[in-house]
Amino acid sequence: MQIFLTYSDIALASSLIIIVLLISWRLRLKLSKTLLIAALRTIIQLSFIGLILAWIFAREQWYEVLLILTVMTLIAGSAAKNRVKRSYKGLLTDTLLAVGISAILVTTIAIIAILNVEPWYTPQFIIPILGLILGNSLTAISLTSNQLIESFHEQSGRIEMMLSLSARPFEAVHEQIKAAITNGMTPTLNSMLVVGIVSLPGMMTGQILAGADPTQAVRYQIITMFLICVSSTLGCTISALLIYRRFFNKKDQFILPQ
Repeated sequence: MQIFLTYSDIALASSLIIIVLLISWRLRLKLSKTLLIAALRTIIQLSFIGLILAWIFAREQWYEVLLILTVMTLIAGSAAKNRVKRSYKGLLTDTLLAVGISAILVTTIAIIAILNVEPWYTPQFIIPILGLILGNSLTAISLTSNQLIESFHEQSGRIEMMLSLSARPFEAVHEQIKAAITNGMTPTLNSMLVVGIVSLPGMMTGQILAGADPTQAVRYQIITMFLICVSSTLGCTISALLIYRRFFNKKDQFILPQ
């Protein structure tokens, strides 16, 4: 059985936000404005992308698909950068490289080697897969970047002491890099540990609600979870290495970039 949603169904679901607004007002959380903006943006952004995807799905032109993939990647890199508290010149470039390289590489492997999609630019597959990977990767990368930059600033004395004791640059900051990557990977690992037991992920739930075979929905979810894990790990590692090089000059001296 497949249930087709109407605008009245969406309106009814939207009205549930009133519960959240009441809680915010009663507890003085001061989130009412943010909640309203977030709710409106959810409706507007998803409605807009729905129209764009319907148009792209109908045309299936490789250059149009490539354009939307590029825009998605640029927005994800910018979002990852904006979540970092301490910025420096070149941070946007680093986050774009980390997000872009990891997400595009893993998506390419998924489309060509795992799913064997023909042609590769079939929008039904490549757009949602890249979107899933980007959404999770940017969170992991922003967490890694934020913690690593903070730790470099807070522990600059310790790092310079290790350098004075003949430690090589990477050796002096290895602990900070390891902790930052672990922090970035934590949400992904936590999701993998409880998936299917505590939570049913959105992709799997959406497929089942749309009438797909549950066993096929599970297989797609397993694949996407592994893709997200690999992409997040690559993104965190690339981000950490790029940031690490920003804090050392050509003479391997520790610096605090502005």
